[in-house]
Parts: sequence; structure tokens; C-alpha cells
Amino acid sequence: MPTSLVRRILPITAFAAAAAFLLSSCAGTVSDDVSDGGGELVWAIEGANLAAGHMDPQTSQLDVSSMVQRVVLDSLVHQEADGSFSPWLAEDWQVSDDSTTYTFELRDDVTFHDGEPFDAAAVKANFDRIVAPETASAQAASMLGADFYAGTTVIDEYTVEVAFTQPYAPFLQAASTANLGFYSPKALEQSVEQLKAGGPGINVGTGPFELTEYTPDQELVYTRNPDYAWGPDGAEAAQFETLRVEILPEASVRAGVVESGEADLASNIPPNLAVDLPDTLTVDSVEYAGLPYSLYLNEDYGVFADEKVRQAFARGIDIDAAVEEIFFGQFPRAWSILGATTPGYDPDLEGSWPFDPDAAEALLDEAGWTDRDTDGVRMKDGERLSVRWIAWTPVPDDRAALGNAIQSDLADIGFEVVREVLEPGAYNEQYGPKTFDLTDWGFSGVDADLLRSHLHTDGFQNASQVSDPEIDALLEQGISVSDPDERAAIYRKLQQWNAEYTAIVPLYSPSLITASGDTVSGLEYDLYGRPLFYRVALD
Repeated sequence: MPTSLVRRILPITAFAAAAAFLLSSCAGTVSDDVSDGGGELVWAIEGANLAAGHMDPQTSQLDVSSMVQRVVLDSLVHQEADGSFSPWLAEDWQVSDDSTTYTFELRDDVTFHDGEPFDAAAVKANFDRIVAPETASAQAASMLGADFYAGTTVIDEYTVEVAFTQPYAPFLQAASTANLGFYSPKALEQSVEQLKAGGPGINVGTGPFELTEYTPDQELVYTRNPDYAWGPDGAEAAQFETLRVEILPEASVRAGVVESGEADLASNIPPNLAVDLPDTLTVDSVEYAGLPYSLYLNEDYGVFADEKVRQAFARGIDIDAAVEEIFFGQFPRAWSILGATTPGYDPDLEGSWPFDPDAAEALLDEAGWTDRDTDGVRMKDGERLSVRWIAWTPVPDDRAALGNAIQSDLADIGFEVVREVLEPGAYNEQYGPKTFDLTDWGFSGVDADLLRSHLHTDGFQNASQVSDPEIDALLEQGISVSDPDERAAIYRKLQQWNAEYTAIVPLYSPSLITASGDTVSGLEYDLYGRPLFYRVALD
């Protein structure tokens, strides 16, 4: 498994400057009692949609949910940088020869923030809650095998067995994430309906920090768990007292507060701002594993039912030029539906479908879109070649610029793209019944099984509405074999199929860019590029 790339971004000239902003909630980021393990670390994040019911990683599909709640929710196992797995809440585990049964020997010294013991019954309560229909979990339920999940059995107080109806190779990776992390059974009994909204005494886990204050759309305050002694790789209680997470949707503001020293670190910094930060800051860029930021073409709604139109759409966009200019060379152009740091990535696809407006025009001619109206938009049987692109707000400035470039390129070949930026409720009104032509997102994940949710007939994020028995069979085969080479061969077939079929148009592989000041040492990142605080000290 390739390791996520962490690189230093050196400051170069850029046109955008970070705006200074004074955090009203704190006069400084490091208190006088740092030397005895006290102090407060301020972390600025985007976090714009947390308050819209995304405080629960067991039900949310947003990366930010797992990113902030990782400090609360521990996992059975830890995934190391080389892709291997090491003990965490589970001291040991065994996998049956047919990969249908996973048996975990749990630690016997772990307690939740509310004093409840962590044991086999807690594992069963959480896993059964995730797959329960009333929970309406999509991503976490898929990671837990969805229909393949046969159940969790308590063998004894600290031994638990998780079973599947067929071999399920991705389970250990899934079990290392916050999506399959653990809430206190008491919280599941008393506050389950409040988990999505979140708050102190509600999102209760075993992690190194406890959520003690939450002001929606403003900040989260986490306080150190002094009893923590069961972290990954021997991590114990945090070396500082308070983690204050400031929700600052404006990227320029996040860059401004870390540059001014009013935040110790800031994440989700776009490249145009990151390259202009002073070299007194450490700027780390960790390329996401998973599905690159892409466009999903709905083949079951409008003109994208025609494969030639889908292919023309992809060939008509000058992706290289747009990505290089807008992201300052910091994000690589994507060629596949798996990013280059994802196991199973097929490098043979690189350069295989370059920008070719002549080929795009020829494909549209072959598809019968030969006439033009007075606006230069192609016509067929009195219909304009026009598609609606719905996007979920907020749209960062760089992605808005990319959208403009895509519209311009396609207009040159007579293909009209109308973009609609929608609030979550309005977006879901169209996304649910799939009454749109295309939409966009990137999806982080360390296992290529994430393609199942996007391309399987029953996939919860199958925005393209692909329904192909052969593709379904490949996706199901991908989770049923354990050999890495066999799995990689299956996912290469899927990537090559998409490059021709064009259900998804990958654009670029984003990175999670985090800037930190000289007050912070010991900062590490998980395989998703999210900051980890187990060994952080404040200087």
C-alpha cells in the first residue's frame, strides 16, 4: 500500500493574500501552564456543514465529521502508514480462512467518558446500530458490509465475533476508521436521536478528548481525557488540556488566523493561499487516497444516456491547464477513478484521454448534435445540448473557478453547462430522485472498495446511476478475495472500464493542506491526511 505523500510547500508568489481575523473566543493560543501538560491548542477548520446533522460519523458521509470526532471515537485497530494493522481497542484478532468471520480479543481496561466499560457488548451495540434501518447510515453501513453483515456475537465479556455472509476483505480497514468508532452504550440508549446534532454528553466515546462545549457553526471544545492509556502505538493522555476547534468557512480567514498566530494550526487551506504563507509556518500537504474530485454524469436522466455524449464531455475539457493554473501545481490532474495513492491504482491510464476538442466535436456529430442555435449551442431534434450541474454549498473559490473553466471549454464545442449551487435541502431534493445531469465531489478512502458505493447498482452514492450486472459482479468480487494482487487486478478492470464508458470524469487529486505554527510539535496525520494529536506538545 502506498503511503500518503507529505510534502513541504515552499512559499512562492501568489495573487491571493490571507485575510487577518481576530478570534473572539481566545486571547492567545498557548497558556502559561504548557510546561505541566496544560494549555490550549486552537485548530481552525472549514466545518461549514457540521451543524446540519453531521456530528455523527456513523451516519455522516462528510469527511469533516470523522476529522473532528476522531479525538472522541476510538477504533478496534489502527492502520499504520505502510497499510498494516496494529492493536488499538482490540489487543489481538483472528480472521477465518474464508474471511467471513473476524474475532477480536478486546482490552479490559478501557472506559468511556461517562464511566461505562468498553467491552464486547459495546462493540455489538454500535455495529448493530450502524446497520439498523432506522439509523439510515449509508457510508458506515457500507463499510460494515451492508447486506453482507451477518451480525456481531458476544463470545465473552472481552471477546467479540463479527460475521459476514460472504468473504469481506475490506473489514479491517473499515474497522480502523472513526466511522466504525464506538459510542458509550448509555449514549446509544439515552441520546441516540441526538447524535447527529451532537453535543456534550451526547457524542461520548473512549478517545483522548471529551466533547465539553459545542456552539453550532462556531466552535467545538474538547477537554483532555486524563485516564486515556490505550491509544494506537502506545499513545497515552494528551500533552495539552484543551483542543478548541474554530469553525471558519472562509479559507482566507483560516489562513489569516494561523499566520497571525491566533490559531496554532489550520486545515483545508487551498493551494493559492498555502503557497503564500510565510516560511515561519510548517505547511503539510497530504494527498487524499480514494476517488479524486470528479464529475458524475447521470446516464439515466438526460443527454448523458448516450455514451458518445459522455465521452465528448470528458474530451472537451482542458483539465490539465485548468488544474495547473487554479491549484498552482499543488494538486495533480487525475486520470482514474482511484487516486495515485490508493491501493489498486492503474498508472497505465495516465495520458490515456487527453484534451481533444476535435475528437469531442466529432463524437457529438456522430451522436446527431449537428445543428447550432443562435447562441452557438448544439441542437438535435429541436433540443439544446444543455446539462444542469448541481453543486452542494459552500463551493470554495478554487472549485468555482474550475467550474467556470469547464463551462467555457465545453461552450467552445457547443455544449452548454448550467451550474446550480444549492443549499443542502434543495440539493437533496434533486439528488434523491436523481433529477440532475451531473454533480461533483471527491471521496476519501484507503480501500478501493469505495468504488462499490459509487458504481454498484445499489451503491448509496451511485450518482451516475450505473446499473450493469458485470460491473456489479466485479465490485462484489473485489470484496470477496483477500489476495492484494487479485484485488488490484479487479480494480484495474473497473478503472479501465470507466475510462471508456465515462460514468465518472476524474479531474484532480486533492490534498488536505494543514499549516501549523512553531507552537506545535509532534503533529502527525492519518492516511486520510487528517491531523492526529496523540503526541502533540505545545511549546
